[in-house]
Amino acid sequence: MTQTIAPRLRTLVLLFLAVAGALLAGAAPASAHAALTGSDPQQGSVVDRAPTQVSLTFSEPIAVSDDAVRVLDPKGQRVDKGAPVNPSGTTYSVQLVGGLPDGTYTVAYQVVSADSHPVAGAFTFSIGAPSETSVPASAQASGDGLVGGLYGFGRYVSYAGFVVLVGGAAFVLACWQRGSGVRAVQRLIVSGWLALTAATLALLLLRGSYTRSGKIGDVFDLTLLGEVLQTKTGAALVSRLLLLAAAALFIAVLFGAYEKREDEEKRDLTFGLAIGGTVVAAGLAASWAMSEHASQGLQAGIAMPVDVLHLLAVAAWLGGLTTLLVALYRAPADTPVDRTAVRRFSRLAFGSVVVLVATGVYQSWRQLGSWSAFTDTRYGQLLLAKIGLVVVLVAIASVSRRWTARLAQAAAPAAAGQEHEGEKESADAVPAQQSETGRADAQQSDAGRAGDGGSGATGAEEAAGPGEQDGREEPGGADSARAAQLARQRAAMETARQKRLRDADPNRFGLRRSVLAEAGVAVVLLAVTTVLTQTEPGRTEQEAKAAASISSPSSAAPGQGTGAVTLNMPFDTGGGNGKGIVTIDLDPAGVGDNDLHLYVERTDGKAFDVPEVKVALTLSAQDIGPLPVVPDRVATGHWSASGVQIPMAGDWKIEVTVRTSDIDQVTVSKNAKIG
Repeated sequence: MTQTIAPRLRTLVLLFLAVAGALLAGAAPASAHAALTGSDPQQGSVVDRAPTQVSLTFSEPIAVSDDAVRVLDPKGQRVDKGAPVNPSGTTYSVQLVGGLPDGTYTVAYQVVSADSHPVAGAFTFSIGAPSETSVPASAQASGDGLVGGLYGFGRYVSYAGFVVLVGGAAFVLACWQRGSGVRAVQRLIVSGWLALTAATLALLLLRGSYTRSGKIGDVFDLTLLGEVLQTKTGAALVSRLLLLAAAALFIAVLFGAYEKREDEEKRDLTFGLAIGGTVVAAGLAASWAMSEHASQGLQAGIAMPVDVLHLLAVAAWLGGLTTLLVALYRAPADTPVDRTAVRRFSRLAFGSVVVLVATGVYQSWRQLGSWSAFTDTRYGQLLLAKIGLVVVLVAIASVSRRWTARLAQAAAPAAAGQEHEGEKESADAVPAQQSETGRADAQQSDAGRAGDGGSGATGAEEAAGPGEQDGREEPGGADSARAAQLARQRAAMETARQKRLRDADPNRFGLRRSVLAEAGVAVVLLAVTTVLTQTEPGRTEQEAKAAASISSPSSAAPGQGTGAVTLNMPFDTGGGNGKGIVTIDLDPAGVGDNDLHLYVERTDGKAFDVPEVKVALTLSAQDIGPLPVVPDRVATGHWSASGVQIPMAGDWKIEVTVRTSDIDQVTVSKNAKIG
């Protein structure tokens, strides 16, 4: 229930657009969800000789198991040996058996990115010439099956439990302290704790199978569980369980000792609970930040605290909203949610939205990096859906705020009416008391006459009691059953009476309906957010597409050349403006004179006018080179050199050094069959 005042909302929207434009326009590289950016042999390439190893290069460090990379021959038999090794940086290699025959080979990989998500893929290369193969060039990640579905559901339940637990406790402490004694609110917050605890335990058990085999039977494999406990994600889940133990103590104090304290003691305890609860809530939020997207890529030291603030703001808004809804529908008539509590939550929710906008802009810049990623990637599309849901939620919240204002306006006349009614009752108290006294005296006089002059039968029946009249005795079971039935009837009547009291106020009824609509949208919003956290960030998805579109060198044919060779090589000098793609066109790619054209582009396809580029050619098999080539600048992002001499045919290594500033430069290379 957000306090959305029109001018303030317009200011927030303009601020959001301005900051988003500034950040996205100057986005720098970041990584999360590892993507395959290169391989040797290249995807789809044809090599003359069987390689001794296969190397894969990823966009970020990854975790690999002994079976993470598999190389299969055309018949589907494995030809790799040993576990993958990490010779340098983000490149991982696996050795191959000797004497491989010609044909098409499939490389399948399944690794875990540094942000805890499993990444799988496959590609092919050929030795000698392409051939038929019985292996599909695709791979299914372990997280795509039943285990993946259960893991995703567990993540949703854990987020929902965190939101209800933290947001509900914040609502009680900051907005409605009387709610600590309401049974429905107590059950809601305890349910949030139970859901988060159960989901965390389930995620810990599922994690090994989720990142490895994907088999449901491996969920209780103690070996996999031991390996999970040694990972960053396992440590985060265990830390979350320890913090939930502290949260259980917090709940016990909030719903136990807190409610029984006097006002003076309650104020002191409120401060202590607020400090302790904030520490526990921040720790729970950090268990996500330290193991997922925020922990990797650009500005991780800033991104993790921002992610913690984002999660706390979500919990305060949506969790408080859920608690308010339960209180409006289930709170007893003698402990209603007053207008002061609603107004306090309105201010809390508005502050949460401000924090969400600020942290959301930063996270969007960090994970997308360009405007095109909003529509061209699944992450961007989900993010647009999330933004749309937030806008709808804020719009409904403005309706709730109007109902809150009407509730406050109606409260003053009602209070005056109650005061007038109290005065009237005081004025009528004396006559009523006298009348009751007279009736009591008359009844006492009649009773005395009946006792003195009446027949003895009546007195005997009264002494005997109703169970012994006329010589009949009712069994004790019938009395207890009748008492239980009466108790149920009284409880049903009391429930109906409280419902009538809650529904009697039209303003409160309208507020309940609008808050219910907010809660419905919030459930969908939380689901979209959960899917978003499991989706490859837009920036990394675009990097993977660029790597997949890199042209492989053409196979060599006898003669003077192949007609032309085109090589695309992505580079990243590491600076704030150092990422792009360099393209080499070599024509006719044969022995003798060749024309070389070099193009440098940014990742968005625009020409990149870097200060310097250098080219070198090396034929390692004959110990020739490196042969330097210094191209001349022709236009923005375009260099050329004519008469480039290639002395003999072979598998040449072409290296390009790109310098984007005085200190930022990088050398990238590819092999090409020439001659």
